[in-house]
Amino acid sequence: MSYKNESEHTWDAIAKSFDVTRRKPWKQCIDFINKLSKTDIVADVGCGNGRHLLPCIKQCKQVIGIDISRELLYIIQEKIKQSNLKNTCLIQSSAVNIPLKDNSLDKVLFIASLHNIKRRDRRIQSLKEIKRILNKDGKALVSVWSRWQDKYRKLFFKKWFTQLGESEFGDIDIYWRQHGLNIPRFYHLYSKKEFRNDLLSADLKIIDMMEVKLHSKKHPDNYFAIVRK
Repeated sequence: MSYKNESEHTWDAIAKSFDVTRRKPWKQCIDFINKLSKTDIVADVGCGNGRHLLPCIKQCKQVIGIDISRELLYIIQEKIKQSNLKNTCLIQSSAVNIPLKDNSLDKVLFIASLHNIKRRDRRIQSLKEIKRILNKDGKALVSVWSRWQDKYRKLFFKKWFTQLGESEFGDIDIYWRQHGLNIPRFYHLYSKKEFRNDLLSADLKIIDMMEVKLHSKKHPDNYFAIVRK
């Protein structure tokens, strides 16, 4: 099974459970969305169950939701129908090869998705895709999980000294165990320096970077970056 098909299968399998447990949008995303213009054309890449896509639809001229999971897109489609929203379209696609024209978007959200892509070259390629589809004044909000968050800190300190093989430092399978499921999901957890380096390797200009504690008590569990072309 190809990596793309494997990822699609994984997220299709947990889609309904994911939707039940991921309803509340993140403040950092809402802050970004609230600054969008009524004339903006926006994409949410890796839109999941639509918890950030739906606020965009209410705020902007046109919104494009992109996700690798067909089942998650079906869930969003039903929400859009129930809300009687018209100014959106949904596309099933990997973030590594986004089927949109160059310079076609004003803003992009790429939230909690970059870290689900295997291999650094693919992750950087997805960031290059974000740059490609943004117009010359466009901006994007990108987020990843932190490697050194409370939950995984000891694990990666241990791996620092013991890891062998072909996997990249930061790679981990995190199991989805809600609603009786037990399904591994690939993650590449980032250090802040590595996140910055990958953004710069994609030739994106960093406007701001934030360390955020969404669930951790002591150490940041997410990094957010606002970038421009």
